Amino acid sequence: MPTPHNFIKRHTRTLFLLLLCTVFIGVQGCKKKRSEMANLLYKKTPNKIFRKLDPDQFATIFQGVLDSEKTKLKYPEAIKDFYDSHDYEPVFLLANLKNNELKTLVGYYDQANDQGLDSNLFHPQEVRALVAKFYNRRAIKTLDQAYHDMAELELMTANSLINYSNAIQYGVVNPKNIYRRYFTATKQADSTSISQALNATDLKVYLDSIQSKDPQYIALQKAFINNTVLPGLSAEESKRVLLLNLERLRWKNKPTENKYVIVNIPDFHLDVIDSGRSVLGMKVCVGKGRNMDYAKNLMNYQDTDQVDKPVHETPLLNSLIYEAEVNPVWNIPESIANKEIIVQAANDPYYLSNKNINVYKNGKKVDDVESIDWSSVDKSDYSFQQQPGADNSLGKIKFLFKNKSSVYLHDTPAQLPFAQSMRAVSHGCVRLQKPLDFAHELFGDGPKYTLIAQDMATAKPDPTEISLHKKVPVYITYITCWADSTGTLQYRRDVYGQDIILYANLIKVIGK
Repeated sequence: MPTPHNFIKRHTRTLFLLLLCTVFIGVQGCKKKRSEMANLLYKKTPNKIFRKLDPDQFATIFQGVLDSEKTKLKYPEAIKDFYDSHDYEPVFLLANLKNNELKTLVGYYDQANDQGLDSNLFHPQEVRALVAKFYNRRAIKTLDQAYHDMAELELMTANSLINYSNAIQYGVVNPKNIYRRYFTATKQADSTSISQALNATDLKVYLDSIQSKDPQYIALQKAFINNTVLPGLSAEESKRVLLLNLERLRWKNKPTENKYVIVNIPDFHLDVIDSGRSVLGMKVCVGKGRNMDYAKNLMNYQDTDQVDKPVHETPLLNSLIYEAEVNPVWNIPESIANKEIIVQAANDPYYLSNKNINVYKNGKKVDDVESIDWSSVDKSDYSFQQQPGADNSLGKIKFLFKNKSSVYLHDTPAQLPFAQSMRAVSHGCVRLQKPLDFAHELFGDGPKYTLIAQDMATAKPDPTEISLHKKVPVYITYITCWADSTGTLQYRRDVYGQDIILYANLIKVIGK
């Protein structure tokens, strides 16, 4: 039987051997890690200085460089989090130096100008010079210089790739920051997209994957490269129009549904798209704009034109059409009542009754509206409601969808504007040329559509609300140049001055 002394001695020896093995394994692991990084860099450069590389020393220096240059980075926190989770290893450099992928990266930057961007945004010359320094076996002479150059190259390439990737996929101007009535869901770059870029193991495959495959984008890019001149525009203005609409196409705000409604404001046109093709198209009237005489253009505008100041302009939005209201009541907005309805009533005491407009004071209907002196009333005391009928400004039907601007698609008794080329005439809502056809396309054949058609034709209308079984997406957008179904470029003038606003903000970034 072993003595307590021998038992302790034996276990002490065992613990010592285990500790020794652990230290040995740890040292070997560190050496392996060190040798892998050192051997890879030496093999690709080949510069003997990299044989002495210590990953831990590099990590310390890289962390210091990252902290000192944080203000130069567009997404400093996301980049820092990425490298913190990777123990401050030169992840991007190690993954792409071995296959000369960094030279490929610079090649894509050089071609950014062909997409209406400025390649200098991504610093191709600086990246190219630093990459060349690594491939020059005598350019880096000390280990300290190697650490700092590795850190600079890792950070520079990572940051430039993120900026390039985001510019190509999301655009360089956020529309929500420049348009006051922009309510379209628009995806922006996030930590996921940043990690996807930095974790790319095959850089060329990744860079090819993020290039736009949209036929519209390809058509406009080709026209931009070929200096195509649009009808009625100069060469320079054509270039600017193409530049702007390429940027719009990069925004992640496009319909993804199989069936949807889209209104293009400058074209004064609506389409119902099903499975990639228009199954119904019609003219529309939209809100009044600030550039209805088209006096201002991309070659002729003032500094004050660079700020979005909408009044009656139709907002840009996406939503879901959920209901049709046949023979609607129009609850007249206070702004319209004060500026138009009360003014008309002051000039004509029978205006309100002729237009079938009910007047309410403190929630109670006013019967003898002709006796009121509308030129001297306190406007805030009254509200107005137009009843269903032939004169109702909403016509026989309106289509509802949730939005912050209280606009909708609707019929109208004012048919004359549909014969005109300038159809920016409303207070913000979208007037439909063919409302019954639109209802049929949304509801299809069946009892609900039959009820709509009957109620719209009745001589004694009453409001009827009819819900859609399946909500239909609606997009109200603003596009001034696109390729039609034949591949022909179409251009529409800038009725809201939104091209000017976008151009002024875009050139702040790309410098053109």
